[in-house]
Amino acid sequence: MKELAKRAITGILYVFLLLSAAILHTDAFDFLFLAFGLICLYEFKKIIKLSGYHIFIAFLALWWVFIYILPDVSEKQPLIYLLLLVCLSVNSYLFTRLYSKEKRKFSNLNKFFISLFYIGGGCIFLTMIPYSKDHFAKSLIIGIFILIWVNDSFAYLVGKSIGKNKLFPSVSPKKTIEGFAGGVIFALAGAYLLNRYTSELTLTEWLVLALVIVLTGNVGDLVESKFKRTAGVKDSGAILPGHGGLLDRLDSLLFAAPFAYLTLLIFNYVS
Repeated sequence: MKELAKRAITGILYVFLLLSAAILHTDAFDFLFLAFGLICLYEFKKIIKLSGYHIFIAFLALWWVFIYILPDVSEKQPLIYLLLLVCLSVNSYLFTRLYSKEKRKFSNLNKFFISLFYIGGGCIFLTMIPYSKDHFAKSLIIGIFILIWVNDSFAYLVGKSIGKNKLFPSVSPKKTIEGFAGGVIFALAGAYLLNRYTSELTLTEWLVLALVIVLTGNVGDLVESKFKRTAGVKDSGAILPGHGGLLDRLDSLLFAAPFAYLTLLIFNYVS
């Protein structure tokens, strides 16, 4: 009971922090995810045993360019597309590794680039998502948070209640196909409700975005689980009492962010 209360209090504070940053001011939102990015990189760095501190300098430089310099540059799209392509390529590679039984040893350079574009790139695109509109779209980024939370919560509840068939037992033994399906269904229901109370996207766009976020978010959770399993650790850290590390809470969002950003680009192009 004490552990459950600890998890509940931490979860409420975490949600409050995210929503407050998105609602109060764009600078608060940017700074929060800059801090989150550094913490997640630190946790991931320990998991994969990446030596040195160059990764933090590289992330801060990348962040400065894409969040503070490029918004004022008229010809910014090619650089954004390039970063998006690299992040999607790294994430796709990590997805294929889920099916590999080979225990490959990455060089320090490999670890550096995976960290920079899987964790750092995901954090940058997560920050850029509300700016994909002509204004800072609070309801869009809050809606994405809600979709992830709804999926995670109902995947857990449905899986615990009726889950019998394992989804990916070699990586995450507790995840079930029934839980995954329940998460998808309730996330789609959440997308329907978001369309009723927001005007950023059409119903079809919210439903498509929900599918993209849920599918890639689940892959992101599995990818981080495989890294932890390989390293022989249960959590990425202990910064969130009862929940583990910050990366344990953001793994789905960080992996899904480049795919979500690509989806929004497509919506803007076809509309």
